[in-house]
Amino acid sequence: MSERTEMSRAELVRLRREQDHARQMQRAMKEVTRPVTATAARAKKPARPARRTRDANSRRRFRIALHMPRPDLRAIHLPRPRIGWRLASFLLLVILGAALSLAFTRPEFRAAPAQVTGNQMLTPDEVNAVMNIAGQPVFLLVPSELETRLLLNYPELVSVHVGVSMPNLVSVQIVERKPLIRWEQAGGYTWVAEDGVAFRPRGEIAELISVVAVAAPPVIGSGNDPTAPAPFLSTDMVRALKGLAGHVPPGAVILYDPAFGFGWNDPRGWRAYFGITSSDVELKMRVYETMVNSLTQRGIRPALINVTYPTAPYYRMNQ
Repeated sequence: MSERTEMSRAELVRLRREQDHARQMQRAMKEVTRPVTATAARAKKPARPARRTRDANSRRRFRIALHMPRPDLRAIHLPRPRIGWRLASFLLLVILGAALSLAFTRPEFRAAPAQVTGNQMLTPDEVNAVMNIAGQPVFLLVPSELETRLLLNYPELVSVHVGVSMPNLVSVQIVERKPLIRWEQAGGYTWVAEDGVAFRPRGEIAELISVVAVAAPPVIGSGNDPTAPAPFLSTDMVRALKGLAGHVPPGAVILYDPAFGFGWNDPRGWRAYFGITSSDVELKMRVYETMVNSLTQRGIRPALINVTYPTAPYYRMNQ
């Protein structure tokens, strides 16, 4: 019973508050809608010559229309647009798809023929023919693959650097091997660089060391680099040729025989051999001239003189 009494009191207090609030709202609405007194009659009166001094105690009244909220109106809450991660992902996917479509279709992103620098023997057309990049999307080019392709096709290249830059520029900087030896064998010839690597000749160069071989030199294994060509001649054989080149008689060429090594046909009527090693080349030549003088004084005309081992030289007669 006490709980029911307490509840009735609370309800009475709430009811009184609501009635007071309603009366306040009604008074406010009457103040807002009260008509303003017309002041047109005052404008017709003649202007006073002097302003009347107001009493200090007089007060000036103002009427201000206040915008009071209506109790029957409710605030309208508009929903805020929310962008979730799925929508953001979809928009990003659309943008990337459009960018890729433009990149694949626009001619501005198609690779132009490569600009080649550092070449002395290879022509830009030969380089571009192996790379085969003209018209391809530039962002799909892999410089390391292009470098490997050039090194495998052109053993005369020591190093290659391929650069790719937007929108469609490709540059190739190369370093070529210089020919040192003209190796003739089986009716054809090739050029050999100082590191022993052979490559396709391009014309004739008079300053090369000319070698005529009856057979191919020993096979030399390649190193650990799969892009580096296997040497055609060992570095020791190249050094031996460089040492013998200054002692070749005029009009003679260096010969190569797998059984005897390097030598030549001496104009005095025999063939001389000096092996394939570069050690003691000068000693071999002194021993050779000593043998020639000794045989000439004795009236011996050999068919072959071999000074591969300068401590044990020998000669052969015609059979």
